Amino acid sequence: MDYVQLGTTGVQVSRLCFGCMSYGAPGWKVHPWVLGEEASKPFLHAALDAGINFFDTADYYSAGVSEEILGNVLLPARPREELVIASKVGMFMNDEPNGRGLSRKHIMESIDATLKRLKTDYIDLYYIHRLDGITPMEEHLDAFNDVVRAGKVLYLGCSSVWTREFVQMREMQKRNGWARFVAMQNFYNLCYREEEREMIPYCQQEGVALVPWSPMARGFLAGNRPKDGKATARGETDSTGRNYLGTKQDYAILAQVEKVAARLGVKPAQVALAWTLAKGITAPIIGATKPHHLSDALGALEIELDAKTIAALERAYKPRPVMGHK
Repeated sequence: MDYVQLGTTGVQVSRLCFGCMSYGAPGWKVHPWVLGEEASKPFLHAALDAGINFFDTADYYSAGVSEEILGNVLLPARPREELVIASKVGMFMNDEPNGRGLSRKHIMESIDATLKRLKTDYIDLYYIHRLDGITPMEEHLDAFNDVVRAGKVLYLGCSSVWTREFVQMREMQKRNGWARFVAMQNFYNLCYREEEREMIPYCQQEGVALVPWSPMARGFLAGNRPKDGKATARGETDSTGRNYLGTKQDYAILAQVEKVAARLGVKPAQVALAWTLAKGITAPIIGATKPHHLSDALGALEIELDAKTIAALERAYKPRPVMGHK
């Protein structure tokens, strides 16, 4: 496993970030295909054995159960200092009026609950999961600074916002001497490249780590919804994936990915991930619910795509509406 610097921080993270949305409460109403703790253990241990030290979860995933599983499995397996654990706040946790969002109240209560579930005194990277459209920036940025100063969080990140919002927040943090966002977790893959317009150039210029979610387009580029064939359980039930992907253009991109994969003698998922790795990304987030998912991702680290192949993979792409901010 190769390790890279997390933006301009001194932290070293594995070239792949292991996403844990797939581990939680089976039957979770948002994603009913998630795995429970016992089924999750082999995947988490395999990730550790592969040298992955960077793990991503959120309080929203299975309403906290994903965090509980990481606390139960990772901490007994490795010393805390060997792990880089990321979590997020902002999405709904319950139906109560203050059960979501970025108010000072919700952030302060959420970080303590997250630490308790993860069985740790601190988390390495704490993301805004999504902006709530209500809380003033000054309020949530001040609260995030406080959780850093309290030692509960080491670094801050943000996920899927407009570039102008991200710039505005980072400049506000700079003016006030607050802890700044060091990582951006955005939606980025061969089927969705609008981030190349502003967010990715801004982050690369500023030294902000890029940790994109869904580099395989929610499994679409791995073939979970073939044009002629049966979809996988996730492909069938993932409403977000169905809303985002499935256009004529998407299938044209998938066909090109499959063509390149056949020529190279690898899997389409590996080509899609190798393309993301080649685009100046810090550590794309991968997931695993089947044994071959992790080995495929590890194999992608060995694939080097030349400029001609990258151009061929990108040829079918045309601008599309912005996605992932809600």
